[in-house]
Amino acid sequence: MLQVNNLTTYFYQEDSVVKAVDDVSFSVKPGEILGILGESGSGKSTIAHSILRLIYPPGKIVSGEVIFNGQDLLQLSEEAMIKIRGAKISMVFQDPFTSLNPVYTVGDQIAEAIQLHQGLKRKAAWDKAIQMLETVHIKEPGSRIKDYPHQFSGGMRQRVMIAMALACQPELLIADEPTTALDVTIQAEILNLLKEIQQKFNLSVIYITHNFGIIKALCQNVIVLYKGRVVEKGTVEAVLSSPQNAYTKRLIACLEVLKT
Repeated sequence: MLQVNNLTTYFYQEDSVVKAVDDVSFSVKPGEILGILGESGSGKSTIAHSILRLIYPPGKIVSGEVIFNGQDLLQLSEEAMIKIRGAKISMVFQDPFTSLNPVYTVGDQIAEAIQLHQGLKRKAAWDKAIQMLETVHIKEPGSRIKDYPHQFSGGMRQRVMIAMALACQPELLIADEPTTALDVTIQAEILNLLKEIQQKFNLSVIYITHNFGIIKALCQNVIVLYKGRVVEKGTVEAVLSSPQNAYTKRLIACLEVLKT
C-alpha cells in the first residue's frame, strides 16, 4: 500500500541546514499498524507531513519517493494531492483543539470534508457525519453534532477528529501522537477506539509516538527514529526482545522502569 523510499526532508536556516528526515525508508501493508517511535525532534511528525506533502518553506522535501497504491505522491500535482488528503490518506493531529475551527460546529466541519471528497448534498453529508460520531462512541450524536469544539472535553474532541478523519473512508490513517495531551484513562479509551476502528474498516495505520508502551499495545511493526534517521526496524516483538541499537535499548529500559 505505502512504500517510502529514501525520504529526505530538510529545513533551511540562514547559516545551517536541519536534516529533519534523513534517508528514511519503510513500508506499510494493508491492514497493518506501523509505529514510528522517537523522542521530540527526531523527525516523526515531519515524516507524516512529508507523506501528505504538507512541508512548507523553510522546509523542503529534498529527495525520495512516497509510493501510495502505485503512485509517487511526491510527483503529483497539488490538485491531485488535494483529492488524496482526507479521502485516501487522513491524519489525526496531536492537539484537537487547535485542529478544529472554534467558530464552526463539529457537524459543519465533518460534513464539509464529506461534501468535498464524496460530492454529497448537505443533508446527506450531515447524516453521514452523525453516523461517524456514533462510530466513535459519542453519545447522542444527533444533538452533539450541533455543538462547537469548546463544548467537548479533550477526549471527545479527539474522537471528533477521528470521526472527521474516517468520514471519507480512507485507506491509510496517520495518527500523530493523538493521546499526548490526554490523561491516562482517556488515552486508553482512544487507543482502544483506534484498535476497534482499524479492525472494523481494515485500515492501515501509522501511529506516531514517543511512548514504547503504546507501540507495544497497538502496533505490529515499528521503526525507531533518532535525529531523523531510522536506527532500528522490525516487528514490535523482535525489537523489544532483541534490540540492536543503543538508543532503542535506552527507550526499552525506560519502559521497564515505568513498569516497576
